[in-house]
Amino acid sequence: MGTAVPLTLFDPPTTPAPPPADGLLRVREIYAEPAALDSTRGRRVLGRFPEAEVIEVPSHWRIPELHGNAGNVDRWVRVKTETLVLGVKKSLSARPNSRSSNWIAPSTANGCAMACAYCYVPRRKGYANPITVFTNIEQITGYLRRHVARQGPKAEPDQCDPVSWVYDIGENSDCSVDALVSDNVADLIATFRGLPTAKASFATKFVNRQLLDLDPAGRTRVRFSLMPDPDAKLLDVRTSRIDERIGAIDDFVEAGYEVHLNFSPVVLRDGWEADWTALLRRLDDQLTPRTKAQAAAEVILLTHNRDLHEVNLGWHPKAEDLLWRPEVQQPKRSQNGQWNVRYRNDVKRAGVERLQELVATTAPWLRIRYAF
Repeated sequence: MGTAVPLTLFDPPTTPAPPPADGLLRVREIYAEPAALDSTRGRRVLGRFPEAEVIEVPSHWRIPELHGNAGNVDRWVRVKTETLVLGVKKSLSARPNSRSSNWIAPSTANGCAMACAYCYVPRRKGYANPITVFTNIEQITGYLRRHVARQGPKAEPDQCDPVSWVYDIGENSDCSVDALVSDNVADLIATFRGLPTAKASFATKFVNRQLLDLDPAGRTRVRFSLMPDPDAKLLDVRTSRIDERIGAIDDFVEAGYEVHLNFSPVVLRDGWEADWTALLRRLDDQLTPRTKAQAAAEVILLTHNRDLHEVNLGWHPKAEDLLWRPEVQQPKRSQNGQWNVRYRNDVKRAGVERLQELVATTAPWLRIRYAF
């Protein structure tokens, strides 16, 4: 059990509390490592949530009240709403990648206040998955600058980008939501603004218009995740609705972001082709020529997990009617060694090919960077 720490031990807040986001965050308790509490970034996060109880813990990974506590299944959304964790990122490394980015940057956060039923991040944390903010942002951005410098200019184009090294800064979280909690995302965007050979990238399901004021200067790529609205209403719990995400795309392009589309996950079910065709037509009708000229997309068919399936049965069983379909799925070992399930090879191949055909005929301006 952690120890409650009085907030008066820390400096007064220097960052005002963000405006409420439709009840997404109503933080009542903050678990924090001592080093995170003693940092400038940690104090500023605490200043945004002055009424929260602060509980000191030895490690952001060792919180029995959260991790592995099966009793939290029926509090799945409440924990995401009311709890934050502050920690220090101790191991800094950029992992090679070859799909959405060239490198996975060291995390500045993990977990999420949203509750997408297919999210893979909870598989590592057990029964709770609130936002953990890493407060040693200066170390992380310093590491990234040095890593980019070591790469030198990009020698030849690849599917990630024709001229820049691309770093995914949001593998384990949603940066648009993280920006409601701390200035880490603003610092990352500012860092890449000064790196002419690299750009940041993150996927998001949340429209945070505060990001429009950060002047990315074309060095940050936002990948808006999209799926047909009937799927999103069931699976994308606590996210911005699809019409809001589409409505923000042109605005982010105008603000200096590169904006790509993330068709993920593609869920194969009765009527999926008609619903995806309607979504693609809407994009074709609504997006400006400037947005279309710089757009690209990635296509990712659903991957699921037995442990997450069991968790979902405890708080959102209706989602599993779409996600858990053993008659068309097969086991797959992931890169981190976990056993997941995905569509059978023949089912997946046919689904990928059909969606590519729909894009080619309905939104021919949209280049697909990769599909799997």
